[in-house]
Amino acid sequence: MGSCRWWKWLISAGFAGLLAACAGTGGLRPQSSLRGADSLAASRTVAAADVAMGEWPRVDWWKQFNDPQLDTLIERGLTGSPSLGIAAARVREALAAAMSERAPLFPRIDGDFESVRQRLSDTGVVSPALAGADWITQTQLETTLKYELDFWGRNRAAYESALGRERAAEVDAFASRLTLSASIALAYARLQHAYLLLDVANATLEQREAVLRLTRQRVGAGLDSRLELKQAEAALPEARERIAQLRGAIGIERDELAALIGEGPDRGQQIERPRAQALAPVTVPDNLSVGLLGRRPDIVAQRLRVEAAQKDIDVARAQFYPDVQLNGFVGLQSIQLPGFFALSNRAAGVGPAVTLPIFEGGRLRGQLGSRDAEYDAAVEQYNQTLVQALREVVDQLTTYRSLREQQVEQTAGLRTAQEAYDLAVLRYREGLGTYLAVLSAETQLLGQRSLQADLQFQQLTVSIELARALGGGFTTPAQPRAETASVR
Repeated sequence: MGSCRWWKWLISAGFAGLLAACAGTGGLRPQSSLRGADSLAASRTVAAADVAMGEWPRVDWWKQFNDPQLDTLIERGLTGSPSLGIAAARVREALAAAMSERAPLFPRIDGDFESVRQRLSDTGVVSPALAGADWITQTQLETTLKYELDFWGRNRAAYESALGRERAAEVDAFASRLTLSASIALAYARLQHAYLLLDVANATLEQREAVLRLTRQRVGAGLDSRLELKQAEAALPEARERIAQLRGAIGIERDELAALIGEGPDRGQQIERPRAQALAPVTVPDNLSVGLLGRRPDIVAQRLRVEAAQKDIDVARAQFYPDVQLNGFVGLQSIQLPGFFALSNRAAGVGPAVTLPIFEGGRLRGQLGSRDAEYDAAVEQYNQTLVQALREVVDQLTTYRSLREQQVEQTAGLRTAQEAYDLAVLRYREGLGTYLAVLSAETQLLGQRSLQADLQFQQLTVSIELARALGGGFTTPAQPRAETASVR
């Protein structure tokens, strides 16, 4: 009968707490909502880019450039870069936090042994006369049990929140890998660009040396003055200065590549001239807007953080309900050490402990309001990430279309500039043209050659940036390790 009254009291307290909670949380709720990919129209923009439909990038997307040296550098960076070590440490930290939040879902059992030798006070609770001695040895050996009856799901929500952040950390680790591989590829593209510009500078120097020899012949024949000779001589230092500048840029790019893969500058000196090719036409997958939701690691990670923030709200709401805990102990207690293990010294107890928030000065409402605001911020960050991701893809497609149009014009311009330069040099050699005409034609030819190198660099860059913008081969990860981690 007593047991029945005890449970009735517990249920009554629970309902009272429920009513108090319903009244206390009124007016507090999140205000933001997730945007769907369908709300971001992009079909017309993608169609205007005039690119073929294809598949999502592979995990080893950089191999499309057919450069074994680039493959080696990226693979080395993915195994030795300190930045990835930091990301891996964050994953382990999040996993440990999830395992810690999982512990309250299970009973807690502790063992305790205590033995204290003490002198009894004449006016204490236990006097020497009652104990039969001035000194006693108070000994206690207990096993205690504590288990929170998670009626309102607070502990479960806290664990699921930590679990979501652990999964987000794993996705962030992939995002770090993608960022690093793209950074290495872009630095490699800049190195190749510097070599292409160096080719242009070397060719320009050879042309100017040939023109200088021709000018000297004309001066010797009395066809030109020393003015034309000095102009031809002055053009050489400028060409040599440009070559030195580009060699310095090559050295800097090599050093950057070495740092990106986590090695010293000496490793950079071993990097040979790149041979990367952006030959494959750019393609985009079907259902681009929807597909990005599961293919972009930053979008997936932010969605997981939104879900974790929702669980944090559940935790804050559960704080308004009564906290019910079951406590128990079993052990031995004695004021005499001899005969301590006798059955007469055994002690045990079990019972509930209920904590009901009655007046807390707005603390719980403040906490819930804070969790609601954090959820809103996470949602808006997700919406912003989604918009930014789609914009990055479309930007690369727009750039690709522009580069194709520029490539057509540049090819025609380079052919025309080369013919004009050859004709100007021929006329100058035959005494029909002037040195100024040669300089003018050379300027146009130099501009077209530099533009050709720039377009090759930009084509390679677009391929790299598009692979990154499409998620770099990311797929949704499996269930986190904390789901099956052993409880310790």
